Amino acid sequence: MTKSYELLTVYKSNLDAEEIDKQVDKISDLISEAGGKVESVEKIGRKKLAYDIKNFRDGFFVNSTLTIPADKIVELKRQLKLNDSILRTMFLEVSKKACVS
Repeated sequence: MTKSYELLTVYKSNLDAEEIDKQVDKISDLISEAGGKVESVEKIGRKKLAYDIKNFRDGFFVNSTLTIPADKIVELKRQLKLNDSILRTMFLEVSKKACVS
């Protein structure tokens, strides 16, 4: 069963714009290989972190909306943890009932 998710990814702040684009494309490819689809990608930009992560005080935030089979999420999370350019990720399941009125 395919579900909708939001993926917030925090990249290391020492990456340039070109490298961030490469990493976003790499994640999109992983999602496609798992049978999913990236609906949208929003590059939020560089933000200060609430606390240091791996000696970084700030990171580059990217928010993606995607659909992917629920049984592929575990493997996708594992692949994201193996990526050295990523400081943190957060998955949120998007409910179809949730809407802004």
